[in-house]
Amino acid sequence: MNHFDYIDGRLHAEGVALDDIAAHVGTPFYCYSTATLARHYTVFAGALAKAGLDATVCFALKANPNIAVVRTLAELGAGADVVSEGELRQALAAGVPPGRIVFSGVGKTRRELEFAVAKGIMQINVESEPELHALSEIAAARGVRMPIALRVNPDVDAGTHAKITTGKKENKFGIEWTRAHEVYRKANALPGIEVVGVACHIGSQLTEVEPFRQAFLRVRDLVAMLRADGIGIRRLDLGGGLGVPYEYETPPHPDLYAEAIRATLGDLGCRIVLEPGRLLVGNAGIMVSRVIYVKEGATRTFVIVDAAMNDLMRPALYDAHHAIEPVLQPAPDAVPVAVDVVGPVCETGDTFARQRLLPPLRAGDLIAFRTAGAYGAAMSSTYNSRPLIPEILVKDKAYAVVRARPSYEEMLALESLPDWFG
Repeated sequence: MNHFDYIDGRLHAEGVALDDIAAHVGTPFYCYSTATLARHYTVFAGALAKAGLDATVCFALKANPNIAVVRTLAELGAGADVVSEGELRQALAAGVPPGRIVFSGVGKTRRELEFAVAKGIMQINVESEPELHALSEIAAARGVRMPIALRVNPDVDAGTHAKITTGKKENKFGIEWTRAHEVYRKANALPGIEVVGVACHIGSQLTEVEPFRQAFLRVRDLVAMLRADGIGIRRLDLGGGLGVPYEYETPPHPDLYAEAIRATLGDLGCRIVLEPGRLLVGNAGIMVSRVIYVKEGATRTFVIVDAAMNDLMRPALYDAHHAIEPVLQPAPDAVPVAVDVVGPVCETGDTFARQRLLPPLRAGDLIAFRTAGAYGAAMSSTYNSRPLIPEILVKDKAYAVVRARPSYEEMLALESLPDWFG
């Protein structure tokens, strides 16, 4: 469910016409719906409550770190899952209490660990023995015991795209399942470390519950072994990964996901920590772009738009599908034509859609890319010296620019020439 609909022939975000935003900020731009963010969070958190789970929902900032988006979710009760010092600073700037922040990630630097310990966040998910020892030194030097979970790699195939699966033994994430018990015993004996939980995350954009269930059963077995050793596990960080519909996918409803958690782990008396990202923000955002040219090639028609792969990387990176539709509603009798929708970047990979059936488009028309709220702006770059595009947040009939498009002068001001050029 989202709140992007045609009203009187114009595509709106809640009560705001997208062509009005385009006239104000230019194109391309991202637009997020507060109502959709609120609905997705409420449905997800409500499913956990209905299942009787003692749960904390920590939004995964890697999906969309915009502080206005994060603040919107935080005011609904969400915490934050971060994977860098930058994301941690974003979460704090958005008003997320440190006691609701989890720090994940396979390559935390000592500086990042020092910053997290100093801020007194809820938990660090440790992913290797070297990281564990570094954190022990840092926390002990400050005279504190840092709450941790070890991220365990359960060797479960999530059945998702190879580039976003994280729970198989050949992936870089977490501690190998067969060594987890041994590493936990070492962690429990280290100064500055308070072992509080088990963490597990098997991948992103999952469309079935069964891989989760398999991973949760392995977590359950590990908890039993650890408790038998006197290690008091009281939190289970189960990651995120529940998918959203981009095209033909039919991901399970959060009620089924919550029931899988209850059935496998609900009797362990642990607080459940969950880290949804895409699920909360994916359908809450779109990208709006303008057609520059329609070019007739030798074998196909190209619709060339002013957005590019640096603005929305997913199609180039994953061959990902995003629904595309005109901002002005086409006539009922408009006959779709097959076109390639491409951007202006000097890469053949700068292609959003191939032979997509769309209503006839002309130069100057606005189009919207659906389900772009996750890993859209978050993965964008300035490739080809293109400015990062604005982000807009809509609430009811109002909208605000929550990240401005930098000017070329601002971009150039970040660079300098060395003295030897005179």
